Amino acid sequence: MGELTDAWSWLTTGSNWSGESGAEHRLAEHLTVSGIAFALACLIALPVALRLGHIGRGGALAVNISNVGRAIPTFAVLALLLLTPLRSHGDLPTVIALVLFAVPPLLTNAYTGMREVDRSVVEAARGMGMSGRQLFLRVELPLAYPLIMTGLRSAAVQVIATATLAAMTGGGGLGRIITAGFNTYDTAQVVAGALLVAALALVVEGLLVVADRLLDPRRKAA
Repeated sequence: MGELTDAWSWLTTGSNWSGESGAEHRLAEHLTVSGIAFALACLIALPVALRLGHIGRGGALAVNISNVGRAIPTFAVLALLLLTPLRSHGDLPTVIALVLFAVPPLLTNAYTGMREVDRSVVEAARGMGMSGRQLFLRVELPLAYPLIMTGLRSAAVQVIATATLAAMTGGGGLGRIITAGFNTYDTAQVVAGALLVAALALVVEGLLVVADRLLDPRRKAA
C-alpha cells in the first residue's frame, strides 16, 4: 500500500505534470504516437480483411502471415528499426513497430467476422437480387460488426500498453516516466507511470465501447 500511496502523491503533485518531462507532455506524446500507429494499422488491415472476407479467397494466408508478426517481440522490431536510417526520423520507428503489432488482431478479427456470417443468410440475400456492394454493406458488414469492433478494442489497448517500449529506445511517451523512475530508483514514479498507462488504456477501451454501442448497425436497425 505504501507504494500506491507514494504513487498517488506523485500523481497529485503539480510540478510532476509540467515541463517537457512532465506527465502532461508525456501523455500528449503517448497519445500522438499511439493514435497515428492505430490509425495506420486500421487503414492497412481493415480494407484487406473486409475485401478478402467478402470474396472468400486468400484470407487464411493473409491471417497466417500477419499472425507470424505476433511471434516477433515488438521491442526486437523496434531495436532493429533503430539500426536503420529510420532512427533519424523521430518517432517513425516506434510507429512502424506499433503498426506491425496492431495489424494481426485487426486483420484476423475482421476477416473471421466476415467469414462467420451465416452463408444461408448471404445466399438468401443474393437470391433476392442484391449486388455484391449491397450484400457487403447491408448483410456481411453489419453481421461481422461485433468481431470487427472486438479487434479494434483489442488492438487499441495493446498499442497503448506497448507504446511504453518507445522509452527504452529513447522515444517519448509515458514510458519515459517509468524509465526515469527506474534510473533514479524512484519506485513511486515507476508505479505512477504504470498507473497512467493503465488508466489511459481503460479510458480508450471505455470510449471504444461507447462508440461500439452508438455505431452498432443492428441497434440502428432495431
